[in-house]
Amino acid sequence: MKQPQKKKALLLLEDGSVFEGNAIGKIGTTGGEICFNTGMTGYQEIYTDPSYYGQIIVNTTAHIGNYGVHDDEVEADNPMIKGIVVNDFTYQYSRKTASDGLQEYLEKHNTVGISGIDTRKLVRHIRSNGAMNCVITSEIFDLDELKNELEQVPNMASLELSSVVTTKEPYILGEENDGLKIAVLDFGIKRSILRNFTKRNCICKVFPAKTSFSEISNWQPDGYFLSNGPGDPAAMDYAVDTIKEIISSGIPVFGICLGNQLLARAVEIKTYKMHHGHRGLNSPVKNLKTGLSEITSQNHGFAVDMESLTTSTTAELTHIDLNDQTVEGLRLVDKPAFSVQYHPESSPGPHDSTYLFDDFIQLINDQKS
Repeated sequence: MKQPQKKKALLLLEDGSVFEGNAIGKIGTTGGEICFNTGMTGYQEIYTDPSYYGQIIVNTTAHIGNYGVHDDEVEADNPMIKGIVVNDFTYQYSRKTASDGLQEYLEKHNTVGISGIDTRKLVRHIRSNGAMNCVITSEIFDLDELKNELEQVPNMASLELSSVVTTKEPYILGEENDGLKIAVLDFGIKRSILRNFTKRNCICKVFPAKTSFSEISNWQPDGYFLSNGPGDPAAMDYAVDTIKEIISSGIPVFGICLGNQLLARAVEIKTYKMHHGHRGLNSPVKNLKTGLSEITSQNHGFAVDMESLTTSTTAELTHIDLNDQTVEGLRLVDKPAFSVQYHPESSPGPHDSTYLFDDFIQLINDQKS
């Protein structure tokens, strides 16, 4: 695609900071919580991850768009982000197998963005001042009017979003065979997680976030999976109540990201909103059982409270972040349930932690036998 004529765009942060750049994607105005991802690749997977719903993503890597987009590299049908902020946006892409350019993709899906921003300066600002709401616009340049737009953006704390991004109807993935049956609670699941189950010969039935335990259990699953997703786990009592019933059933449970936080809350362990979150592809985590470290893919703005976990009599810490010593995994002491805060499916990202899917299958088989 030939580079279009530059059009002015503005980024306004909640603390009053203003950044001027160039419009990319759709011409318009959008708002959400600003956060940054340090991954050097995989922008399409990031943009389509339902866990990012309600957020505006800053890509810290300098060049975005240089390999276009590919139909297979998505975690959902459409981008889930509210907007993007980048440094150098590329209209020409080099990958021959790409189905389109990123500009065309953003326009097609009505995604507003801004380029030409000093993302190093912006990220340092977020790291110092914390996550906050923002607006991007390529059509409103009166700051007072823009501030009014910003006031309409909801705060991520206490915000329930899983019911917005979840599937509307249950569906099944995997071949009808003698494989294990995994009931998936869809709080905003990534497709790559489901692929990790189906390639291990599992049959997955994906249920909407607010499905009752009785309806899910009627399928007679061998195991339950609690998915990733957006929003504040403290605003999801409906999910916590269902997970309590799942735990009581004694059937194995595995959770990832939001699923980790919800499993914690189901056994009375607290969660909290982080200062600026963890989002990237190279976060070191220590497995306390093996003593080994794993390089992990992460995307979360909420976390399990360490003190609440370590004083619990129902759960124990299994994984810890080596950068800031936050909770990265837990397991229940007297029930077959475990979870991690990071993303072992790693799409994009390293594959050090895919063993967790095998651990879950082993746990189910041990329970069945």
